[in-house]
Amino acid sequence: MIDVTHQINAVRRRVGSRVFKAGEARVVTVSQTYDSTVEDVWDACTNPERIPRWFLPVSGELRLGGRYQLQGQAGGTIERCDPPKGFGATWEYDGNVSWIELRLTEVPEGGTRFELDHLMHVEDDARWAEFGPGAVGVGWEMGLVGLTLHLRTGAAVDPQAGMAWAGSEEGRRFVKLSSEGWYEAFVAAGEDPAAARAKADRTTAAYTGVEGG
Repeated sequence: MIDVTHQINAVRRRVGSRVFKAGEARVVTVSQTYDSTVEDVWDACTNPERIPRWFLPVSGELRLGGRYQLQGQAGGTIERCDPPKGFGATWEYDGNVSWIELRLTEVPEGGTRFELDHLMHVEDDARWAEFGPGAVGVGWEMGLVGLTLHLRTGAAVDPQAGMAWAGSEEGRRFVKLSSEGWYEAFVAAGEDPAAARAKADRTTAAYTGVEGG
């Protein structure tokens, strides 16, 4: 489906914090550069007819102030929209509210840098205490696999093939390497290595269904 090592190495991961909406927020940032124009990546990320080709079916009104719903996943409200540079939206799932911010920038050597922040207020830390940044980080990286394939070929990603790959040996290897990448980013941000390791191992087990990765 995809070269796992190449895809893992293509992604950049960062863990940080900032004041957001009058509160301290944890920030998980995932980014990747694509050999596509800013306009093309913007369309792939905002066109309701195109989003299901690499991510999930989406309903609602994809406009400023509109509400969206991803099938079987999060929904929310679009709070900021600056085409084709980026947007911001709430990410509401399982009774919890966090936020996503997308930035698209043209890179000097050609192509487009996709950069996504996922922000969570510090007081909403139950999942963070258990899993750390990998809980959302690994999930977004799995989404970027679909975006990578779609932008490379222009074709839709077969959802059944994607699910089969996620459960395969290669898919589990991808999750383990992604989780390891988030462990390294977490430690680089100042987390105690032993605590970061325990959270990364729980993240890997949650995504693969295999204790110890």
